[in-house]
Amino acid sequence: MNETIQKFGYPATTVAEYEHWIVLLRPAQVTLGSLILAAKSDATAFPELPPAAFAELEQVTRDIESVLKTVVDYSKINYLMLMMVDPHVHFHVFPRYEGDRETRGISLDDAGWPKTPDLTRALALDEGQTQRLVACLQEHWPSKG
Repeated sequence: MNETIQKFGYPATTVAEYEHWIVLLRPAQVTLGSLILAAKSDATAFPELPPAAFAELEQVTRDIESVLKTVVDYSKINYLMLMMVDPHVHFHVFPRYEGDRETRGISLDDAGWPKTPDLTRALALDEGQTQRLVACLQEHWPSKG
């Protein structure tokens, strides 16, 4: 896995893996269920990805949105490609909602709602919280086969 994927806690934060993409729990939760959607390649620019990665992205985003709707019941979802520090192609995925959301003993509000996500108010998960949230998302993940 590339350095960007490793920085976001791989393998402990792995929620789902596809041929070209990996979905990770974002260690710093801006909103409950914040994810990293990372290309498994070494590409550092979006158009450098192979055509198959773009085709697979449709299924990956369907799965993400289905699971997050079930677990978090978001109102909107934001995919932010913020490749300023971590160079490999990846998105920060933020489910957006008004008020608080809670699952597996973790509660978090959307401090930026209804405007842009407030990246300065992220909850740094401990190991136990990470394991519980990863397990919850995996339990709801659609079968890929």
